[in-house]
Amino acid sequence: MEIKILQKVLQANDALAEQTRQYFKSKGILVINLMGSPGAGKTTFISRTIEALKGEINFAVIEGDITSTIDAERLSRLGIPVVQINTEPFDGACHLEATWIKDAALSFDLQNLDVIIIENVGNLVCPAEFDTGAHKNVVILSTPEGEDKPLKYPLMFRVSHAVVINKIDLREILDYNLEVINQNLTTVNDALERFILTSKTGEGFSHWIDWVRNQLKIIRD
Repeated sequence: MEIKILQKVLQANDALAEQTRQYFKSKGILVINLMGSPGAGKTTFISRTIEALKGEINFAVIEGDITSTIDAERLSRLGIPVVQINTEPFDGACHLEATWIKDAALSFDLQNLDVIIIENVGNLVCPAEFDTGAHKNVVILSTPEGEDKPLKYPLMFRVSHAVVINKIDLREILDYNLEVINQNLTTVNDALERFILTSKTGEGFSHWIDWVRNQLKIIRD
């Protein structure tokens, strides 16, 4: 019985997510769902992306956390619209759902937006199970997490379109093996677009920035 209820919940979420995805497309707005572990560097990555495209692309962010507004406050200092979703009232859910994303997005001035970035709740499990209505799912890994995460949490990498390997400046210190992580990513999902960079310094960011521009163009074609 519990499995049947869960299936109904997921089916309803997926249906709303698809409607939301098409609605954003009709408005010419690209929606990116960013997922990753706590400490992977999601907020810094978002900040660096917005700063790199300031004056060219208008961003908004939907910030997901179980509680607190720390990251939302940090991003709002960039002068962009930010909506915080705290899941504590929803039994501390470890993911964001399509209905919450839809409600949050409708609070933005959509006529003056190009890209909405969703910073999902920090973990590599629950967010993979719920479609948010985004056009692209991106998972961010940091070198301190090691090379084994795609094998331990395969669903996250199967539902993602791209993976960001962050904090590559720590590669030599941590003896991080790019060949191994690439092999593990290929084993789980060989179609993943891959970006190797450091959010803190901007090293390697040009490939990612070009990808964002291209995805926005695709949405609007």
